[in-house]
Amino acid sequence: MHLTNAITIDGDLQRIYQLGAEIERWPEILPHYRRVQIVRASADGRRVEAKMAARRGRIPVSWVCRQERLPDEPRITFRHIGGFTKGMDVAWTFEQHPDGLVTVRIDHEFRKGWPLIDDFVSERVVGEFFVSAIAGRTLATVKQIAERERAAQVEPKGQA
Repeated sequence: MHLTNAITIDGDLQRIYQLGAEIERWPEILPHYRRVQIVRASADGRRVEAKMAARRGRIPVSWVCRQERLPDEPRITFRHIGGFTKGMDVAWTFEQHPDGLVTVRIDHEFRKGWPLIDDFVSERVVGEFFVSAIAGRTLATVKQIAERERAAQVEPKGQA
């Protein structure tokens, strides 16, 4: 399964990156995330291992991942190391446009490796039903936060 979710945001690139990178804050800012527990982190904070739990509608999902924060690129990578999606690779990339907009892409690569039913499980169940919905909601919420903050910065003083 290869799946891409993308969104264009009118916001500050560094802030958008921060919203994606700081997974420990996701339960505070993303209503569909139930829990993120940091298991270990490197001294510089660029590599994190976390237990994560979210919801797809009413269905709870959970996994363990390793995250690497690459702010100079800017890029964020995840490798799922536990749970049903063990082996999934995820990459967040950020593209700054000349007009100030930022496109954020989340690419997922995954194969369960099960004979006969792998395509169905990987593409339809994991990809379309869970990953696409959760990643899409994550990006929509990041967009809402970043654009609300951008609007507040440019609002003339004395306006409410």
